[in-house]
Amino acid sequence: MIRVRIMSALGSTPRDAGAEMFVGPNRVTGSIGGGQLEYMAIDRARQMLASGEAEARMDVPLGPEIGQCCGGRVVLHLDRHGPTPEDHPDVLVFGAGHVGRALARALQPLPVNAVLIDQRPEELALAAPGVDTRLTPLPEAEIRAARPGSAAVILTHDHALDFLLAAEALSRTDLSYVGMIGSATKRAQFTRLARERGLDPTPLICPIGAGFSCDKRPAVIAAFTAAELIGRLSATSSLKKYPCNS
Repeated sequence: MIRVRIMSALGSTPRDAGAEMFVGPNRVTGSIGGGQLEYMAIDRARQMLASGEAEARMDVPLGPEIGQCCGGRVVLHLDRHGPTPEDHPDVLVFGAGHVGRALARALQPLPVNAVLIDQRPEELALAAPGVDTRLTPLPEAEIRAARPGSAAVILTHDHALDFLLAAEALSRTDLSYVGMIGSATKRAQFTRLARERGLDPTPLICPIGAGFSCDKRPAVIAAFTAAELIGRLSATSSLKKYPCNS
């Protein structure tokens, strides 16, 4: 594959510096903003694949000459590099019930490595095609082994297990997001428990996605939680390289 990365973006541009796409002979993953800029980069990348060229640079003004009206200018770097798991933060989704499966599915097209974790094989078997699943009798061990900057979303079928996983997550100080499904009452119960154990409950988000809507349908909870999660990761993790346009 050829990786196409925006190295600099001046003025009005559809994507910012750091945006990437990966071009294969018959497939493109990711985007640098669409339009003629993207078509030109894809053509150049496939020329590289055909010729064996290892590296290239493109300096593209986004004006009428290429049929775009952004008015900015981007510099692209093209090299032989495929996407790797290290390029995106990990999101551990604990609980393969209705909301967990919906959230794992909602996260599929987003720039994260999401894995759906449960102790019940029959529930994991219901996950959407392509969702990464993990069967384990000790889900708390997944939190201990998580990479710094990972996110944990806790949605299991058991309040006691939820509390155990949340306490395990809060015992770390290097996770980007810790969220737990529930109500204000559940949050209050966990807060008391956490303080008894000497843990600070402040980083825990519970209920999840509540800042957007009170709708309790699984797909809606999943959509709002995915938005909340991406917002937090954009501020605290490798996704921070994509700033808002000024």
